[in-house]
Amino acid sequence: MCSRSLSVAALILAIASLLPTDVASGYSRSLRVCADPNNLPFSNQQEQGFENRLVQLIARDLHASVEYTWWAQRRGFVRETVSSGLCDVVAGVPAGYQRTLVTTPYYRSSYVFVTRHDRGLRLRSLDDPQLRSLRIGVQLIGEDGQNTPPAHALAARHIISNVVGYTVYGDYLQPNPPARIVEAVARGEVDAALVWGPLAGYFAKRQSVPLDVAPVARVDDPTTPMVFEMSVGVARRSPALRDAINRVLERRRPEIERLLDEYGIPRVSS
Repeated sequence: MCSRSLSVAALILAIASLLPTDVASGYSRSLRVCADPNNLPFSNQQEQGFENRLVQLIARDLHASVEYTWWAQRRGFVRETVSSGLCDVVAGVPAGYQRTLVTTPYYRSSYVFVTRHDRGLRLRSLDDPQLRSLRIGVQLIGEDGQNTPPAHALAARHIISNVVGYTVYGDYLQPNPPARIVEAVARGEVDAALVWGPLAGYFAKRQSVPLDVAPVARVDDPTTPMVFEMSVGVARRSPALRDAINRVLERRRPEIERLLDEYGIPRVSS
């Protein structure tokens, strides 16, 4: 090899050594993300959700642009998007999720009670005797047993006849369909609701009456956990990308905490 070729090779290596590790690893072009186009506070097509903002933060740190594939987050979402190769990243999956690689968790939240402040109900526990006489809204996924932990926990306590179901998917022709359950509390259609924390915290602040949002007290039954750590899901084919995102989450921890505060995301300690 001639000395000119050696000089060029040395120059390329020298430039690479000066770049941040994640850029040199090949993430300088685009971060391919799959997200729901109508699901605030998580994401929407106008990129107004906190997961949109998180993705922007990650991409900026990796010197990458963001390339979205918009896909309604229904059953089969990950199989039809990440697993099929349409994208490499989903911004929010449970830390124990097995269909993707997962980063270290970037927040830990819980199901919460949502009540009108003027009612003074002060619900905290699923064993509160008030729950047997109140109209309680719960999020439902389907009729095949794949329902939310609060729905199962109430059924286990034989609290059924006074429960009102609100589908997690909702009417997709309306903006932010999962918000209906929080709006039902504000309107007095139900006395209380059991809602996933990020959804409750965000929409409670946007109602015309003050709402209380309180984490559900610890439940001893391991089959109905109320607290979940949330991570970024990354395609199994991309472990280096998972590692790069982990480094961003560590570097940008204070900024991520401020972002979650801005969106009213309730967090619980371990």
